[in-house]
Amino acid sequence: MLIPLILSGGSGTRLWPVSRKNLPKQFLTLTGHGTLFQQTIARTRRLPDVAAPIVVASEDHRFLAADQLLEAGVEGATIVLEPLARNTAPAIALGALQALARDPDALLLVLPADHLIDNQAAFVDAVKQALPLAKQGWLVTFGVRPDRADTGFGYIRRAEAIDDHGFRVGQFVEKPDQATAETYLADGGYDWNSGMFLFKASRFLEELATHAPAMLTAVREAHAKAHADLDFVRVDRDAFAQVPDNSIDYAVMEKTQRAAVIPVSCAWSDIGSWSALWLSGNKDADSNLREGDTMAVDTRNSLLRSHPRHLLATVGVDDLIVVSTPDATLVARRDAAQDVKKIVEQLKAAGRSEHSLHRMVYRPWGNYDSLEAGERFQVKRIQVKPGASLSLQKHHHRAEHWIVVSGTAEVTCDDKVFLLSENQSTYISLGSKHRLRNPGKVVLELIEVQSGSYLGEDDIVRFDDVYGRA
Repeated sequence: MLIPLILSGGSGTRLWPVSRKNLPKQFLTLTGHGTLFQQTIARTRRLPDVAAPIVVASEDHRFLAADQLLEAGVEGATIVLEPLARNTAPAIALGALQALARDPDALLLVLPADHLIDNQAAFVDAVKQALPLAKQGWLVTFGVRPDRADTGFGYIRRAEAIDDHGFRVGQFVEKPDQATAETYLADGGYDWNSGMFLFKASRFLEELATHAPAMLTAVREAHAKAHADLDFVRVDRDAFAQVPDNSIDYAVMEKTQRAAVIPVSCAWSDIGSWSALWLSGNKDADSNLREGDTMAVDTRNSLLRSHPRHLLATVGVDDLIVVSTPDATLVARRDAAQDVKKIVEQLKAAGRSEHSLHRMVYRPWGNYDSLEAGERFQVKRIQVKPGASLSLQKHHHRAEHWIVVSGTAEVTCDDKVFLLSENQSTYISLGSKHRLRNPGKVVLELIEVQSGSYLGEDDIVRFDDVYGRA
């Protein structure tokens, strides 16, 4: 059984301000059709005899992953929740244990959820070429043939051939400086380390037992104590906190004697920065990559990205990244794109929310957009999916006014339950137990006006919740 294992726990800080902690790049539509996560899932469905995927995701992203699988029409997927970030080796170990529960001979195709691959056929061919080696017990990685001397990737040096397609791994090399990268490109025997793998689940765990036994013991305990929560497998938090933080390269691949590499040219990018997105995107005649409502005069070799209802215009600039969201704007030299993460670090240090949350925040029931805020008030636009319901809750510090813009709202307020339709409104007093539900078949949209001494999202006491958050 070939089981895709999709790793979707990354944060994508170099793509700020579009990618943020609560909505990272893998769940965004940055290029092509669908989000990067959905594109990754779609690639696996081109493979023959492939099983439903296993997704390892952060608890914070569980409903994003579930919703996007549903949108993609994927059935039977398993979503394993990491309570803490512990790097790729523990995440893959969780996936391997979950796969062995399905099939003791399971083959795992490990794929990061945030990569772009334009040549789907070449990717499928590479996986087919790797299957015989994986069945023979090799831990196969995929080395992307470099088309430039890039310092943003690790490299793999190929050793002797194993068969017509695969090679023994000679060496894993850290990200090089420019001069070294140029020698690798000229040598022809080095490939970019893509972070994609194919191996038997059992073989990976055997290698982990040899090279990182403490990690495997801790992951086994955390997985053994896992429990089902709605459609998710929730790993035990206390046990997983004891798992060492390490990547698959350091924990296993650099130590095993059975590492193989399949070279592949598939128009691959890890979309690790705005400059990487510029390189992979469809540019205009002046080599500008433009998304959204933009205008450019005497502008070249730049990335311009705006959001709806906001015009972004540039005049007389070269080699810039200009990205605008409703609450933040980034301007950077294209060759400094890797340093965007330093802005995220400053935001964290300052205690600001822009590193984590967008103005629009997604919830399992829908979303809300913070339109305006003042000292004692806040205005939000709320959208609730058909059939969805917010939790039964109350607030200690704020009251709320709800005005229905479209759809039908079922309102619970203390001991009353009633319906509101378009242009009708109601008032939720401070301390009242209340719930909002959409009983209709179209999206419910309303305006919420909050007033009170404190308006933070942590002023919520939940009594009942269909999403298990009470």
